[in-house]
Amino acid sequence: MAREQRPQRRQEQDDGLIKKTICINRVSKTVKGGKNMRFAALVVVGDGAGRVGFGQGKSKEVPEAIEKATQAAKKNMISVPIVDTTIPHEVLGRFGKGAVLMLPAAEGTGVIAGGPVRAVMEAAGVKNIRTKSHGTQNPGNCVKATIAGLASLKTAEEIAALRGKTVEEII
Repeated sequence: MAREQRPQRRQEQDDGLIKKTICINRVSKTVKGGKNMRFAALVVVGDGAGRVGFGQGKSKEVPEAIEKATQAAKKNMISVPIVDTTIPHEVLGRFGKGAVLMLPAAEGTGVIAGGPVRAVMEAAGVKNIRTKSHGTQNPGNCVKATIAGLASLKTAEEIAALRGKTVEEII
């Protein structure tokens, strides 16, 4: 029986990356001889300067599951455009039935986000943002929706280049 445990806020730092363990679940598989217990870990990794990724790992031991998830997160890192410690525009990230609305915030606002979304924002290096999670509160889906929203962000320069105009014409 899979039973979700409370999210943990472990933060480690080596090789310049911020690693945050979002949740560790105990999962089991019923086999002929009984139940096989394993652990599933969800980890977010970021450099605090606009790069962030997440990964999932499973193993018989918790530290091994965390290490596998960390390696997967390092492989899946994306770049996030950050403008003056916040995001360039509002965005809605979706994954499954989960949606995360992210709004830019003024200097001094801080990270207004709950649970898994806060961990992603802190790992990415976003200092001022307002967020709201809609739909599911499943940590996996919240993290995936947040990453999807951050991946769809574009700066004014990128949009101007796509349209063939200058930044002043767009703003």
